[in-house]
Amino acid sequence: MKSYKINQYLFIQISKYFLLILFIFLSISWLLQITRLFTITNFMQLDMLAILLLSLYLIPNIITVILPFIIIFGLLLCFIKLNKDNELISILSLGLGLNPFKKTLFLFTLIIILFFSVLNLYLAPKIYKQYKIQEHELRNTLDLNNMNFSNFLNLNKSTVLDFKKVNNMYQDIFISFNDNKENFVYAKKGKIINDNNLFKFQLTDGFKISFDNKNQIEKLEFLNYILKIENKNIKDNTVVDKNTFTLFDDIKTKNYTNIIFKIFDIILICFIVFLFYHNNLKKVNFDSKNNIYYSLLCISILIINQVLKNTEIYFLNYIVFVFSIIFISLIVSNIKKKYE
Repeated sequence: MKSYKINQYLFIQISKYFLLILFIFLSISWLLQITRLFTITNFMQLDMLAILLLSLYLIPNIITVILPFIIIFGLLLCFIKLNKDNELISILSLGLGLNPFKKTLFLFTLIIILFFSVLNLYLAPKIYKQYKIQEHELRNTLDLNNMNFSNFLNLNKSTVLDFKKVNNMYQDIFISFNDNKENFVYAKKGKIINDNNLFKFQLTDGFKISFDNKNQIEKLEFLNYILKIENKNIKDNTVVDKNTFTLFDDIKTKNYTNIIFKIFDIILICFIVFLFYHNNLKKVNFDSKNNIYYSLLCISILIINQVLKNTEIYFLNYIVFVFSIIFISLIVSNIKKKYE
């Protein structure tokens, strides 16, 4: 019963600091992402509520990235506090040794791995795919009436639009588009209507210049001119991004590299907890120098792992690299302990 209560207490303490660091890291990461979204979409005058709701789709993917860092600082913060309050010494003096710590860390790691696996292998990619689709819709569903300026806006792959807006009137309208010719249109003022998948330009007092394949120039001056351009930026549910592939998608497409990446993310979480036990807890060493060494070593491994994944390395080479890094880290830790 005594051992059970100690394990329960340790688990509550670790979970408390884990959730605290999770809240801090997630808040900062989410604020950075939503700031980026607001910056990108500001000139389009999009609904702020729509952008806020869109940013929520990023949270699962953010958690999969920051979770190893949360474990590093959550464990350190928790055990530094326990050590400072002499609770570690009190538990060890009961004669149970390190068993309560081993069991608690094992249970905590098991729960985290189960949560992370479900999130990383299935939920996060599914939700991130919805984010990409909705982001595409927001970027390409243009409400020109709510835009104050355009700054050479790409309406589609072959059409560029620029204008100024004064008192809800479009002025100095410039349009560049390609059909079978390269065309440039300028008008002093006009109206722009987005009707389903068609942009209608009702232009006044301007000119149109066209260049054919033989670079022959055709110029048309007009008092009133109507131009219709197809809006090709329609909804597209096809997203090509490895972060949107679930484990089942990877198996279906035989994307073994992506599967290996996700498996090694789980292995690295186990290694972070093991290294904490081996480097800090086993010797009850929580001085600043040792804590900095542990955190820098783990962060370096995580950064190297992320860099390797982004280089599209062949999965066998990736396995060799990651295992080499882990092996070298263990050797360095053993050498460090030997000379302490």
